[in-house]
Amino acid sequence: MQAAEPRLLSWPAATAGPDAWARLRHLAAGALRTGRPLAIWREPGASHPRLLIARSLEATYTGLPPALDAQAPAGFAFFPFRDSDHNPALFLPADVQYDLARPDTVSIAPAARALVPNITAWLALPTPPALAWHYSPQPAPPAATEAEYTQLVRTGVAAIAAEEVVKVVTSRVAHRPLPAGFDPLGAFAELSQHNPRAFVSLVSVPGVGTWLGVSPEVLAEVTADGFFHTMALAGTQPLVAGRSPQDAIWRQKEIEEQALVARYIVSCFKQLRLREYHEAGPRTAVAGQLLHLRTDFEVDLKNVPSPASLGTDMLRLLHPTSAVGGMPKVAALAFLHRHEGYDRAYYSGFLGPVNVAGPGVARLYVNLRCLQLRPTEAILYAGTGLTIDSDPSREWQETELKLQTVGAILH
Repeated sequence: MQAAEPRLLSWPAATAGPDAWARLRHLAAGALRTGRPLAIWREPGASHPRLLIARSLEATYTGLPPALDAQAPAGFAFFPFRDSDHNPALFLPADVQYDLARPDTVSIAPAARALVPNITAWLALPTPPALAWHYSPQPAPPAATEAEYTQLVRTGVAAIAAEEVVKVVTSRVAHRPLPAGFDPLGAFAELSQHNPRAFVSLVSVPGVGTWLGVSPEVLAEVTADGFFHTMALAGTQPLVAGRSPQDAIWRQKEIEEQALVARYIVSCFKQLRLREYHEAGPRTAVAGQLLHLRTDFEVDLKNVPSPASLGTDMLRLLHPTSAVGGMPKVAALAFLHRHEGYDRAYYSGFLGPVNVAGPGVARLYVNLRCLQLRPTEAILYAGTGLTIDSDPSREWQETELKLQTVGAILH
């Protein structure tokens, strides 16, 4: 039995300019006003963003990692650092899609055809001046002072010295007031413009809240031509104006930090008895105003006995990666649970589209440079990977640099 085709709503042809952005804004406003989850994102190197709306919160899948194969449902994954009642693992079905690369068409899945009159009405309304974004009902996590964070770093280094962990990734929260008239959609467009090589996202879900982020790190990608990709990204230094990124000099601490992440990925391959893969790096990679060390891994799925399950199995093993938690995974996560002092929620989780760009195409990113919106403030998150050579004041400065990536839109 052939699957039903999506319903297409079409209007007179428009360019992907102000008319298309106004259309996206109308669709987002209608979804938010009626309590529906949505995700807006722009892929690295892409010119235009996409919008996805789930027909209801009840239609959203929870708990299980998305299946990274061509037969899986299309949707947008939004997973926390740790799954919990307060921060559930979400998969928003692609019930309504709008791609600014095709600005005259809205695609509606068969299961959501009852929404056609609503969407037509949303687009006929005057341009909404402000949108009713979803906010988390949970208390805001506490911000750490410099003294508190540097003490956390010392505790982490002591745990490494005592061989309780090999590496641990500590993080902190900062609170920033929202400027008057702050518009998350406008901030999303600004971040997209300033970070062309990153994954930029804006996700808003009832009961979960609204998250805006920029990520340079692929967790798992499956391409249309049958390749699986992941990367090891670690080590940080500022991008210096007038100096080529390739001339960056890396300290031993940063080289070792990145090598630990790369070795962890190789260990995941070994657990799946996967021996044929291509490794390239490490190399210096630019992410906004920061530099990182990056190693890329590629697997040809045509050479894998069970290609449909490899992506999902790797996802289960990788998340949370040693780049956001530490090594060994269980011991590092236990350290963070005891000492970090707050719930990361969706910071350092993962997010991204599955089968939206076509069957068998998935791109999931680690939710790194991100903020959570509250009615009057933004909650920003940043972390640093610790090794035995970590210096507490340097680690604080690294978090300050990372907070600037997404915090730049709060002006």
